Amino acid sequence: MSLVATLICNPAQPSLDSTVLEAARAILPSSSLAEWLDAGIAADIPFASEEPPHAIADRLRDALQRIPVDIVVQPRIARRKKLLLADMDSTMIGQECIDELAAFANLKDHVAAITERAMRGEIEFEPALRERVALLKGLPVSIVDEVFTKHITLTPGGPALVKTMRANGAHTCLVSGGFTLFSERVAAAIGFQENRANTLIVEDGKLAGRVQEPILGRAAKLATLVDLLETFEQDDIDTLVIGDGANDLAMIEKAGLGVAYHAKPAVAAAAAARIDHGDLTALLYAQGYKRSEFVTE
Repeated sequence: MSLVATLICNPAQPSLDSTVLEAARAILPSSSLAEWLDAGIAADIPFASEEPPHAIADRLRDALQRIPVDIVVQPRIARRKKLLLADMDSTMIGQECIDELAAFANLKDHVAAITERAMRGEIEFEPALRERVALLKGLPVSIVDEVFTKHITLTPGGPALVKTMRANGAHTCLVSGGFTLFSERVAAAIGFQENRANTLIVEDGKLAGRVQEPILGRAAKLATLVDLLETFEQDDIDTLVIGDGANDLAMIEKAGLGVAYHAKPAVAAAAAARIDHGDLTALLYAQGYKRSEFVTE
């Protein structure tokens, strides 16, 4: 099988050189010369093997563990994906929106602890969301403006990822177990064509402490992927899915390239690919895009 191993580091900390690439080549069977995608930051190494890509990636990761480099191993065919489905909280943005809202009720630590357990898969997502939303009852909905403006940051590389894929014909969708009050703004800021999330119920300008049912959780995220595949008549192999929490795992596992991004341990272990060091431009390098092909405007 014709495969490619992509080595990627954080653009802020270039750590790849010919020595690292040759060390990787020595581990890969029937490898060709490395091809730079971005000097010092990302490179492809084509090779051939019948071994599962996940096992090869693990072996490379073990061999290069002292170097802050991410490794994605995949078939060379259909690398450039036609559909991007991305989680929002702690993936496309650096925060969990519900935790930031809870700060205004002086409950951030309590809510964040529940969020962490849900994202690790230790408790079911839907009841955990209902519990946390109930604690927000009475907060003025206008607080969302302040939270988004002052406390939400876009993950580096996100706009380049979305704009480059769109420029090359991909459809992009932000899907979140969070709330439309945030996903609509985040999607617009980054450039997603659509977004899907949960709806907080608002009464008299205040959060009612309830979320519209049914809740968009793990099953609904997977259903979103299936729906988009049917809508755009794509195959699984044509999809790139990225997320960090347990509620992302079903859609990650179905994708052609499912990526755990700075993810919880159980998600990183189960995903076909993982990014632990790089920013979101790593997902462009993983598709074989060179830095000169990135769209940033």
